[in-house]
Amino acid sequence: MLQSIEGVYKNGNIQLSELPSDVSESRVIVTFLEPEKSRIQKQIMRFGMFFGHKQSTENDFKVTEFYGDIEDSLDWL
Repeated sequence: MLQSIEGVYKNGNIQLSELPSDVSESRVIVTFLEPEKSRIQKQIMRFGMFFGHKQSTENDFKVTEFYGDIEDSLDWL
């Protein structure tokens, strides 16, 4: 039976997030995943990025503009 358990490799040691059930000794395969920083991609809306019957217009972008929040006591102008 195969089990997958998440862990962290740091300074030559592997720290498992939980102990495997019913395993006292076993061969293992360790796979190193890419750091989370590189997996996060910016999500930017740009003109014409959505396909369909209606394409994005200049007015669609004006609706999404942020002009600040009057109640936050910050000078946005």
